[in-house]
Amino acid sequence: MILGSDNIILVLSALLVAFLVLFLVSDRQSRSRMGLTARSLAKAKQEIDRLAQHDSLTQLPNRQMFNDLLDQTLAGEQRRRPERFGLLVMDCDGLEAINEAYGYAIGDQMLVEIAHRVRDIVPMQVVVARTRGDEFIMMVGADGVDDVFRLASQLVSGLRQPFRLSGYPLQITSSIGIAMYPEHGKTRDALLTNANAALYHAKEQGRNTYSLFEESMNAVVQEQTQLLADLRQAFDRREFTLYYQPKFDAPSGPVSGVEALMRWVHPELGVVPPDKFIPLMEKLGLVVSIGNWALDEACRQMALWHRMGYADWTVAVNISAQQFNHADLVHSVREALNRHALPPQSLVLEITETTAMRDTQASVRVLQQLDEMGVGISIDDFGTGYSSLLYLKRLPASELKIDKGFIQDLNADAQDSEDAAIVSAIIALGRALGLKVVAEGVETPAQQEFLTRIGCNSLQGFLLARPMPADQLLEALQAPA
Repeated sequence: MILGSDNIILVLSALLVAFLVLFLVSDRQSRSRMGLTARSLAKAKQEIDRLAQHDSLTQLPNRQMFNDLLDQTLAGEQRRRPERFGLLVMDCDGLEAINEAYGYAIGDQMLVEIAHRVRDIVPMQVVVARTRGDEFIMMVGADGVDDVFRLASQLVSGLRQPFRLSGYPLQITSSIGIAMYPEHGKTRDALLTNANAALYHAKEQGRNTYSLFEESMNAVVQEQTQLLADLRQAFDRREFTLYYQPKFDAPSGPVSGVEALMRWVHPELGVVPPDKFIPLMEKLGLVVSIGNWALDEACRQMALWHRMGYADWTVAVNISAQQFNHADLVHSVREALNRHALPPQSLVLEITETTAMRDTQASVRVLQQLDEMGVGISIDDFGTGYSSLLYLKRLPASELKIDKGFIQDLNADAQDSEDAAIVSAIIALGRALGLKVVAEGVETPAQQEFLTRIGCNSLQGFLLARPMPADQLLEALQAPA
């Protein structure tokens, strides 16, 4: 059928109207989609900005945001009469040990709980940020330093209270460094540097405390920084050595073995005490590698003494928490013994009570492997931790070592002191479990006499012999008393 001109115009008009309707609908949908896209992009940008300024784990402000807020505060103070405020830098002491013992998932949960507890303690107007690892920073408006001290004391006390995560009772302490504006710095860098110097001083005081910056602290921090730099190179430069302290059958011999003690012989400073460099080794992550070197070197030296006729001696080597929790510990021990052909029964590994009891089931598994190998196990610093006797009897240990803190105050009237009661109880417990008991830190004849009388098996301390290099030990033991 052929359409007339009028019909054609009607058809074309209808098509045009339909096209316009479709165009308008399509355009409206397109604009709607564009609007949705724009809103989505804006929302995404807000989230990106938030994530860039907040710690993803605790949701607290991160270092970047804290620095921006601190800079804004300082800029505002410079435009008007300065008001005092405190800058607090806080480290959580003991978190690394939790990571090693229970895994980083529990460690991350612990950080979240710490952040919650901190926010519960500090007022809402206090800026709190997590800047790295176990470090938190706070900016506290205050009329005086006493206000800042009060808050720091509340934080130290509050964080000392136990946590419970996944059925584990967990505990940390905190160390806090404080710098006050404007007397301890008028710039961000100055305030942060001085607050960190105060933090280091708090750690030097034994942790679990807070410290206000003083000018003298900067010299200590510079010394610490230099020691860190030197320690990084000390192993390659062969500056580490082992000293050996004899253990005597009570009361005064013969020698039954030695304990290997690590020393750092610094080319300029001389012998650096272990309490100065071991925390630095932990900070640098060198504990396991240098600990394995010490284990190998102790086995080498004892094998040499065996060949010289001292085949009944044993060598005790301290195993740190990081070493004990490392997957290669059993392999490293076996390799060291095989390398130097040292009988396993000639090696004693000293594990602190706290380390052994941190995850008792895992400890039992590792210690059983070492025991099956024939290696002796000594529970070190006994009496300072929180042992469960149920688990203690399951540990395949051969020796308890009484912490020197219980020995140092023993005197001629020792039987009447609390320390004497504790020492007597530990020796009785050792006997009941069939364990040898060693007392360290024996420095007076009164201590020697008391410990011998109540049945301690072995004594170790300055009264009998000091730690000394291997090449001096035999000569010292053979010299007349």
